[in-house]
Amino acid sequence: MLNMQRNRNSRDIVFNLDLELGKLYAIWLREFKVFLREKSRLVASTFTPLLWLFVLGGGLGSAVSTTPVPSNTSNIDYQEFIFPGIVIMSVIFSSVFFGAYIIWDRKFDFLKSVMVAPVRRSTIFLGKTFGGMTTSLIQAFILLAIGALIGINYTAESVISFVVIVLMLSFALTSLGLAIGSYMESLEGFQLIVSFVAFPIYFLSGALFPLDNIPLWLSILTSINPATYAVDALRNSMLGIPGKNLFVVNMGVLFMTSMALGIAGVLSFKRMKAV
Repeated sequence: MLNMQRNRNSRDIVFNLDLELGKLYAIWLREFKVFLREKSRLVASTFTPLLWLFVLGGGLGSAVSTTPVPSNTSNIDYQEFIFPGIVIMSVIFSSVFFGAYIIWDRKFDFLKSVMVAPVRRSTIFLGKTFGGMTTSLIQAFILLAIGALIGINYTAESVISFVVIVLMLSFALTSLGLAIGSYMESLEGFQLIVSFVAFPIYFLSGALFPLDNIPLWLSILTSINPATYAVDALRNSMLGIPGKNLFVVNMGVLFMTSMALGIAGVLSFKRMKAV
């Protein structure tokens, strides 16, 4: 009798897990299909990083005779130096602004139908977060192909590191965007607030300049910015430039930031109202 009860409990756990994963997949698939249907969004989100890479990288790079990196990597020009930062730029803006879709879902009553469905708030949050991570990864892979065209050589290890770094940063910033979006009712207000978040995260990440010999106040701001550790880790794995921190330290900070913002996002969804 006891064994039968244990088997029944095990089957219930497996069934509930399969059911929850099915709901998670359905929410992720919806977000992914929305992304595929908005081809203009893919073009626009890819064009802006390319504009920074070729216009800023080429223009400013022509004025910089040598890239301020260690002597053993002096063959790296400025355009290659900022390439990891341009990838992170794409991840930052696509992830943080993903929270705007919460407001759109609320306006079109899609959010209400999801909220009243027998789905956990944490499942809704994770499904949307995974959707944002998928779109960020696709855009990052497009830039990865562009990087090969400008002379960046990849290895299997650097590509794996690239995927892990992009996914962790995207999870953290998509969680942040969704958390902000859950408190906002106006799309204009969301864009204004997020602009004050996304731009400082990007400009204080060291994406466009090395972090050596910077003023103390700027060093403090960059050290509390999670994107700094992503740029540092990506530059180290892709270009072989010794980072400000050890690669393991960078990955550890990214992981802890992802977990902290993920928990904050789940809590914000638990108190969120559909209308």
